[in-house]
Amino acid sequence: MSNKTRYIAIADDHALFRKGISSLINSFPGYKVLFEASDGKDFIRQLRLEALPDIALLDITMPGMDGYATAQWLHINHPDMNILALSTMDAEAAIIKMIRSGAQGYILKDAEPEELKLAFDEVLNNGYFYNELITKKVMRSITALSSNSDISGFIRLTEREIEFLKLLCSERSYNEIAAEMFVSPRTAEGYRNAICEKLHLKTRTGLVLYAIKNGIVKI
Repeated sequence: MSNKTRYIAIADDHALFRKGISSLINSFPGYKVLFEASDGKDFIRQLRLEALPDIALLDITMPGMDGYATAQWLHINHPDMNILALSTMDAEAAIIKMIRSGAQGYILKDAEPEELKLAFDEVLNNGYFYNELITKKVMRSITALSSNSDISGFIRLTEREIEFLKLLCSERSYNEIAAEMFVSPRTAEGYRNAICEKLHLKTRTGLVLYAIKNGIVKI
């Protein structure tokens, strides 16, 4: 990361937690809390176009406007803003709903401070952050793949690439995907590399999240 200061805005309805997390974030080199909000509406009210935060750190369960609705609003109105969920909820449904609402990262409130700092770094540098636990939960939830996905909006991908992407969203290994597609593992790897290049993504997690967000697979 560069030496530029990155600004974090927090939305959480627990004042003591907000103060504690703000103090922690301000201790991270290169990061500073821009403002704190008690819910989504308060968060939106405090936004200033001339000084938007680099990352919106959102709790999910908040009175008034919750984290899902806030993420959706930000995703539509400020698509360049990074959104990171910070929650006690580790259920697959909550994780996936936040992803579909526009979140690029999900971290649990019982995480170590080092993981929160890593989440900030990863979201800014790579565009997303999901630790091993969250990734496994997401992958396990994407087992029933739809054969009726609308591919008209994904003309950059060939039919075989879309087929590969759907299989990638299961828990199959690359060798198992290759066998199901009746191709060699090397050919399957070629599909992966081609998709990554087209979508400017680098990892399996990134491809899975792209497929979920864009409706290539139905959950």
